[in-house]
Amino acid sequence: MRPSSTPAPASDRLTTTRRTLLTAAVAAPAAGLAAVLVSDGPGPAEGPSGDGKAAGGSPSPTPDASAWPDTAGGPGQPFHASFPAEGLITNEYAHRNPDADDARLSPDWVVTSGSLLSRWGFGWTGEPDGDAPGPDSGRHTGSSVFRLVTRRRDFGDTSVRCWVYLKPPGTTGRTPARDWDGAHLWLRYHSAQELYALSFRRRDGKAVIKRKHPAPGRPVEEEGVYTTLASRDHAAEYGRWHRVDATVSGCGEHRVRITLALDGRTVLDAEDRAPGGLARPGGVGLRGDNTDMAFFGFTATGHAGADRRCPGGPPDASRPGRPWAESSGPEVGQR
Repeated sequence: MRPSSTPAPASDRLTTTRRTLLTAAVAAPAAGLAAVLVSDGPGPAEGPSGDGKAAGGSPSPTPDASAWPDTAGGPGQPFHASFPAEGLITNEYAHRNPDADDARLSPDWVVTSGSLLSRWGFGWTGEPDGDAPGPDSGRHTGSSVFRLVTRRRDFGDTSVRCWVYLKPPGTTGRTPARDWDGAHLWLRYHSAQELYALSFRRRDGKAVIKRKHPAPGRPVEEEGVYTTLASRDHAAEYGRWHRVDATVSGCGEHRVRITLALDGRTVLDAEDRAPGGLARPGGVGLRGDNTDMAFFGFTATGHAGADRRCPGGPPDASRPGRPWAESSGPEVGQR
């Protein structure tokens, strides 16, 4: 063991500083960190320590970069999200004003509410507020209601993975505290009224898989109806990086299986026996409510549905990490 009075080698000091700052980058305002990052030159491709954790006890935010596709890919190809070091990617202003000269459009993403920014190469909601953003999201982000989806809508039998960092949810004048405040993954997104929503961290400490579909007999533009497919208590720790994995697979005629895993452990496993239009491919994305969220390493890769068949019946509820819940019925007006 090196005596406490002996300075650490320069290489060790640099590695520790980089890991600390990568975690701190999303845990503190940019002011005060930017100058250090520039002088230190950290990069998110640095590998984790031997125990898989960054300095200060937070998980290393660095996955195996060799597994990433090189590009966002075309139809049927793997999708890998990449971001510049800094700046606005796109926002709801661009979604509402796509022909405006000052609209920031992304070839990969659509933000129907809020702002998608990049900071140190991470995707970021910015600090959430309840006001509509302008062209550059300079004064307001609108990200207390954050909705992000790929332009591509060809993701059928798909595995999605990303690393996410969350702060505890807050409130705004527009968005009071609600049980579902937190972070959610979207699969087979067809529209704001038709999608699968996988809640991996909610204010109430639950993990939930829901199907959202248009309300029968109502105009298609009205708010859809949610049906809970699976739910359990699972409160992931705030202020740490977590790996989120999800799969969606067709399995037999008119059935879809969805799984959600956190940090390598399956949390929910559900079968949708009434998917309707969600039996077809759609987009993938992220949703945030009253939540400051950063993410990176977002990938979506196709897999053969035959390799992930639905079980013949409900999974054994006694098996840890794989609880089963039959549909609890529609929840009109729920989120």
